[in-house]
Amino acid sequence: MSMLQDIKENKIYIGSLPLPLFLVCSIIVIIAAQLDMLPKTLIGGFAVILPLGWFLGTLGQNIPFFKKFGAPAILSLIVPSLLVYYRVFDENTLSAAKMLMKDSNFLLFYIASLVCGSILGMHRVILVQGFIRMMIPMLLGMCLAALVGVSVAVAFGDDWEHAFFYTVSPVMAGGIGEGVLQLSNAYSNILNQDYNTFVSALIPATVVGNFFAITFTAIMSRIGEVKPHLSGHGQLVKIEFDGLAEALKDDKTPLDARAMSGAVMILATLFIFGMILEKVTHFPGPVLMIIATAVVKYFRLLPASVERGSQQWYKFISGNFTFPLMAGLGLLYIDLESVVKVLTIPYFITIIAIVFTVSMTGFVCSFFLKMYPVEASIISSCQSGMGGTGDVAILSTANRMNLMPFAQVATRLGGALMVIGTTALMRYLHM
Repeated sequence: MSMLQDIKENKIYIGSLPLPLFLVCSIIVIIAAQLDMLPKTLIGGFAVILPLGWFLGTLGQNIPFFKKFGAPAILSLIVPSLLVYYRVFDENTLSAAKMLMKDSNFLLFYIASLVCGSILGMHRVILVQGFIRMMIPMLLGMCLAALVGVSVAVAFGDDWEHAFFYTVSPVMAGGIGEGVLQLSNAYSNILNQDYNTFVSALIPATVVGNFFAITFTAIMSRIGEVKPHLSGHGQLVKIEFDGLAEALKDDKTPLDARAMSGAVMILATLFIFGMILEKVTHFPGPVLMIIATAVVKYFRLLPASVERGSQQWYKFISGNFTFPLMAGLGLLYIDLESVVKVLTIPYFITIIAIVFTVSMTGFVCSFFLKMYPVEASIISSCQSGMGGTGDVAILSTANRMNLMPFAQVATRLGGALMVIGTTALMRYLHM
């Protein structure tokens, strides 16, 4: 009786909507999909991912025990991919989602919002120290993961070259677009074989690595709850300076719609600036955007009101669109069919060893670099995720979306170094 009363009084919410209103909206969307009438536009895309992500996220938040291990994020990502695998969704629904997620690249907009908002809302000292200190575990983790991954694969009877080029490298390459596709192109040119053959061979390692990175992050996040002294509760570096308490205090300023709209222009400008620099330097544009944003923050080039608006925009996006975004990623980016084809126990164990090594490298290094072990481990885990997709999944699992700038550097810079090193090694071996 109490639950019925809560429903009548609109006290039960699914995402941002009261349950009755959520059901009405969802039913209308489902009917439109069945009639093949969902528009293949941004509106149609949002109509698909919002109810799906909100429902799965809310469901995960209410599952006893598992909610403490990242159930909202994991369900939002995995359930849609399972539904696609079993062909539950019709073509109209997937086309509408594709328009938003791939054609319009909502993922990049989401990441740019989080990167700019979190950097501009971060204290300058914490920002600089975080970037400097994370470089050591990032580079060391890549080397150790390659060594451990190859060793485990060889112990199971695999050839070291095959293990490195087809398992270790795709896991650590920074995702599909920036990693797997670049590796496939390099392999194809060097070995004079079909490009698509390499794409299908490399993607499973990336997907499986992403899954275990999420799993290790959920465990590490739980360790941080059980042993609070190991967690910075979202802060990466241990540092003391005048004004630290004020810098870490949650901003309670009322939302400023004008400043938030200005923040969208700022993030768009910084993103485009990064793309321009990419043409000149041939360095990943998103990393250059992060550097540009950090420079803007460090030299205080923006008014305080714009910085505050950027931080509020970041909170709005991360608070309302994280689970829907992950649902969209699950619909279109997680190819379970390719994973199922290569499922073997040695393959799984090798990838688990790679991800575990990367994660624990960050954890151990943190004690020598004055970083919080839980946060350092989570950032390191992002190196074995699916690029931006993996960063969102991993950080949302740990409820630490504010670490997105560091995760992006670890993923994109680390991934770029892995691709360059792998390509150079293959070219040397096949001269």
